[in-house]
Amino acid sequence: MKPLSKYFIRLVFLISINLVNAQQSNAWPDRTVLPIEPYQKTGKIAPTIKDSDPIEWPKEISAPDGAPNVLLIMIDDVGYGATSTFGGPIPTPVFDNLAKNGLTYNRFHTTAVCSSSRAALITGRNHHTAATGIIMEFSTPYPGYNSLVPRSVASIGKILTDNGYGTSWFGKNHNVPDWQTSPAGPFNLWPTGLGFEYFYGFLGADAHQFRPALMQNTKPVDPYIVDGKVDENYILDKDLANKAINWIQTQKSVSPNKPFFVYYTPGTAHAPHQAPKDWIEKFKGKFDYGFEKQRQMTFEKQKAMGIIPKDAKLAPTPSEYQKWDALSPNMKKIVAREMEVYAAQLAYSDYQIGRVIQSIKDMGELDNTLIIYIMGDNGASAEDPTGHGLTSEIGIMVNGEVDTEEFMLKNIDNFGGPWMAEHYSQSWAHAMNTPYQWDKKIASHLGGSRTGMVISWPAKIKQTGQIRSQFTHITDIVPTILEAATLPVPKSVDGFVQEPMAGTSIEYTFDSAKAPEKHTTQYFEIIGNRAIYKDGWIASTTPKILPWEGNHPASKDPVNDYKWELYDLNTDFSQTNDIAAKNPKKLKELQDEFNKEASKYEVYPLDDRYIERLNPENRPNFNKGRNEFIYHQGSSRITEGMAPNMKNTSYSIKADIEVKSGDEGMIITQGGYFGGTALMLLKGKPTFSYAFSHYPNHKWTIQSPTPLTAGKHTIVMNFDYAGGGGGKAAKVTILVDSKEVAKGDIPRTVPKRFSSDETLDVGEDFGTPVTRDYEVPFKFQGSIEKVIVNLKS
Repeated sequence: MKPLSKYFIRLVFLISINLVNAQQSNAWPDRTVLPIEPYQKTGKIAPTIKDSDPIEWPKEISAPDGAPNVLLIMIDDVGYGATSTFGGPIPTPVFDNLAKNGLTYNRFHTTAVCSSSRAALITGRNHHTAATGIIMEFSTPYPGYNSLVPRSVASIGKILTDNGYGTSWFGKNHNVPDWQTSPAGPFNLWPTGLGFEYFYGFLGADAHQFRPALMQNTKPVDPYIVDGKVDENYILDKDLANKAINWIQTQKSVSPNKPFFVYYTPGTAHAPHQAPKDWIEKFKGKFDYGFEKQRQMTFEKQKAMGIIPKDAKLAPTPSEYQKWDALSPNMKKIVAREMEVYAAQLAYSDYQIGRVIQSIKDMGELDNTLIIYIMGDNGASAEDPTGHGLTSEIGIMVNGEVDTEEFMLKNIDNFGGPWMAEHYSQSWAHAMNTPYQWDKKIASHLGGSRTGMVISWPAKIKQTGQIRSQFTHITDIVPTILEAATLPVPKSVDGFVQEPMAGTSIEYTFDSAKAPEKHTTQYFEIIGNRAIYKDGWIASTTPKILPWEGNHPASKDPVNDYKWELYDLNTDFSQTNDIAAKNPKKLKELQDEFNKEASKYEVYPLDDRYIERLNPENRPNFNKGRNEFIYHQGSSRITEGMAPNMKNTSYSIKADIEVKSGDEGMIITQGGYFGGTALMLLKGKPTFSYAFSHYPNHKWTIQSPTPLTAGKHTIVMNFDYAGGGGGKAAKVTILVDSKEVAKGDIPRTVPKRFSSDETLDVGEDFGTPVTRDYEVPFKFQGSIEKVIVNLKS
């Protein structure tokens, strides 16, 4: 048999290529499989250009024609009854205006805590499916709780990027596993790893408004430091708006036909409650009447506005909450000021969001921009165990500092500023959740899970200024965005078969207030508190752990230790009439439904521990078994979970340095003003400072009386812990070139966590200083060869 000629082989090859091209042309783009490879139609390919057909450039994926821009806004820790849009006392004119020109959703639900809500928001899946059954710092190894979002759960950022959108994320990201938050990565679960093209914001639960620990993509940035000094006019909410406006303008300047997706999620109004002083003064005296009157005022206004039905009832306040009349006259002044700060922060953030929206309007893009504005990733936070608020969330809630009336009154004019990190009274939170009972963390009740939402899309929504009362859930947002963009839910992303979306698009509500709801079943579970909604009914467990209790003993059997309640939300809008005793059959039906959903979505095993889960030993720890840590000048932003655990133990720090006479600066620091340590040269003198909290009498400094001479030196700081439990005393000794130069006592040490946002830094300091004796960045003026931290087991 004669071999085939090379010409015949070439002919067969060209025919096959043309057949493949034809098939690709008919199928391309298949948007159910992401990413989408560029398509290139080829013709005759010969050894020379003159014998080949002209070639078209590969066609890259672009968004479907007419796909809208999307601005997705998520505010933090804001209850249903906080804003003017929902009958509350805080003016939010931007939110109001979007409601007037869009639709207001008065039965929108979250998961009841931030990480979980945010995971559900950006994936369209239930939070346990996204491995985020609890906040990242409290994760456990079980599939629904390990905080490692699976690759089978692609984010909306990834889906839209792969479909031709420009995508960005501004503000809070509380969705990176606690042990992966350092500048060393890994970065696959950071925003850019989840498919967003650009990130500018912070990692973790909260951020200091004046000194935030920000990241630009994966690089630390400190915009509040200008020319080596702190910019006293800097504030995070304004910075986020500026960056978002600039990003949007750049996108449209370069690619005017390319739609953008902006996920905008400021840390407001999570603690610390901080705001510009002039905005705080706008609310002076506005809340002097107290919690109970505010609840009643909001309730009446909600009815008058039609936000809640005329027959709705005001849920009673549980007896455990602080009563206004039980406060002293001075404490009333303090607590009223806390609410003034909270109101100012939220109103200011709404104003900055208005600037972003105005910039979109000025570009002529507002008509085809879908704006989804969610006012609260959960209900308002009642995480104040005192009843009169806190001046430092980390200090009082976590480390056991006790606020005094004297200190609070003396510093009342500093509330909302950089040297206070307050959180308002539990009862203000409850008032902000009007008309419901309970608060953030309580997933079983509407005070924890139901928040306000407004949607605006001028090109599509014509029945503006109306209320929509269909049951909606945070998992519905991604499906809604995809339907608006005429994009399918992908079946495969990066080779991973995708979990089905749990949510349902709510675009069906845009043209009909009476359209039957499509999201008819939804479970809720956070820290053992749970509920199941089905066809207008909700069965809810009675909370065993109050919102402000962090160390409540866990249940031996969290499945059976909880009592259940039953509500018919068709006739009981605000979940006030428990009819479980009268309807045992219905209750059992819903309990069985919860078990079915919990098994399906990896909710089990239930776990109602809270602060007990904070211990970093409960999670993967790259430092496990490691006692020696070597750092070099410029090492910074090492988060507490990745830093040596210098709490409740003895340790030493050894620094090899070289200085000129009079040099000063930071050698190594962890944490900051609200809890932290610092080994430094202060006016040339070796100095160790320790802050148990922001209270002046809980800061201690041990200092050598003599400045260092010019040249090389070895400084050693020995921290000898007394033992006998957490938070005990320690003795500090400082040695220079093996000679003891100073010693002193630290009567009380941080037992649990230095900070939720400040880090370990070498050669300079970021955020807040440990004491007011120096100011950041306090860059070391000499050179640091290395710093060695040795933990003593």
